[in-house]
Amino acid sequence: MDNKDSEAEIHPLKTEDIKAQENHENSVERRIISKQSSRLSRLSRWRTAAFFISLFLCLIIVFAFSFIIPCPERPVSERTWFRNYDNAVAYQFLAIEDVNEDKVQDVIFAFKAGNGSSSFNRSCLDEGLPSPCAFIAAVSGTNGRALWERPAAEEVEWMECGIKQLGGAEAPGCLVVGKPVSLTAVDLQTGEVQWRQSSDFGANYTVLPPVAAIPDVNSDGVQDLIIFVATGDKIKAFIHSGKNGKQIGSAGSLNVDGKARYIRLNLDSSSYFIFYKENSLYAYSLKDLYSAATGMEIKLPSLEQDPQWEKNIDRTTHRLSLLSSGDVRYLAKIPGRSRENILVVTSEMATLVNAQNLQVLWTLNVSRVMSEPLLGYYKPDVLGIVLESEVGPNRKKVMIVEGGSGAVQWDLKLNSRAESPGPATLSTADHRSTFLIWGEYLVPGNETRSRAPLQKLYLFHPSYTNVLLELRNSTDQIIAFSAALFERSRHACYVLLRGPQPSEEPGSVSLMKRKLKEDVSESRVIWLSQVAVDGEQYVRDRLYRMRFHSR
Repeated sequence: MDNKDSEAEIHPLKTEDIKAQENHENSVERRIISKQSSRLSRLSRWRTAAFFISLFLCLIIVFAFSFIIPCPERPVSERTWFRNYDNAVAYQFLAIEDVNEDKVQDVIFAFKAGNGSSSFNRSCLDEGLPSPCAFIAAVSGTNGRALWERPAAEEVEWMECGIKQLGGAEAPGCLVVGKPVSLTAVDLQTGEVQWRQSSDFGANYTVLPPVAAIPDVNSDGVQDLIIFVATGDKIKAFIHSGKNGKQIGSAGSLNVDGKARYIRLNLDSSSYFIFYKENSLYAYSLKDLYSAATGMEIKLPSLEQDPQWEKNIDRTTHRLSLLSSGDVRYLAKIPGRSRENILVVTSEMATLVNAQNLQVLWTLNVSRVMSEPLLGYYKPDVLGIVLESEVGPNRKKVMIVEGGSGAVQWDLKLNSRAESPGPATLSTADHRSTFLIWGEYLVPGNETRSRAPLQKLYLFHPSYTNVLLELRNSTDQIIAFSAALFERSRHACYVLLRGPQPSEEPGSVSLMKRKLKEDVSESRVIWLSQVAVDGEQYVRDRLYRMRFHSR
């Protein structure tokens, strides 16, 4: 310290310079720190502002979607609803379509009465028809409210819904074939008539269902319609424009007996109509039918003929050399790996035929099949076929047959009325199906035939091969029965149309939709074998929780 003091006394100017330099360096450092802190402060403020702006925008979006922009309302479907009509008769027709575009399926049906329901106050005289007449009605699938009703004809011979481009409209429509001969195109959404045409089908005619839509042959941009009519002992083909209903060409006569039925088979680039009766099969390509109806040849990609099929069709009689024996009762299309195959059901057996080379894939001994073959899934993603065969007076056997091999996967014998509805299937989320069957189950050994069988609805699912659920006991006459998923992959329901038929005296007609789960929760569990694996309530609960799937 003494040295420093003495040096400061000797060099006073030098000491002042050092102090000044130190002060300058300190001030520079302070300015740098001040600038850095200022920049950090400004950056922090920007970050804070960005955070609050983002938060504010998020709150605005949430507020907009919550209160300003309305969310689509999901229709609340009633579990059960009824629609009743007095002094009426019902036709054997049901269609399930989304009429009002609310993503819930609706019901279209036909009945005959002097007036419609009180919802519309429509009468036969409004359409210039004598009373009573046939009404076409669409009913909401959510609550049974009438969407529209319209007098359509004096009598309904046949009705087909879901036809695309009918009348040139974007939405599908319904075609009503009435008596006396009339064709009426009805808009599916509004019930308005798009066109009405009279036609000369001949005396004592019968329409062979279904009406088939074919490619546009008159170049008006709308697909056309082909209608097969049996008159006496002949079948005639009529082609009508799908746009305005006018007939294209004249009626083409086919070399087929008038008692025949038919299916349509679509191949790669050709389409064939196969008619069947007793021990005979006949096949006509769409090109042949067009030539017969118009007398002209037309070249369209969709009107080509299949060489393999043409080899098996007699060019003079149009007989198809597919099977040589047996009374043909049903033909059905069965999906295959690359194309549809043909199931031929005769009085003694069922045979699956490869549609590509017409070779037999398998045969199954089954006699007196009494209803149309139905498709379902007993194993996950393995297509099965439901067959109902008569095994005695008021007695039937229900079989589920594997589509690929013809092996019987499950069977059950039931008492059954002659007029009982056929079965139905609904696809489930486990890639199988729920099977709905009508009849009366009696414990083996206790069957009785002293009275008419009761009409009960049963549910079967392959997860419980030894269990039936008894859902409903109906004493009324059932005109039509259908089952469907009324919303995509949910809301499994069945629909019953009950009442007198057109050949009977008018009475009360009732249309009912019932949610399947409601019946499952109240069902009676029937054990098909004496081995009960789970409790009855556990079985009900598990099948109640079962989820469905729209394939």
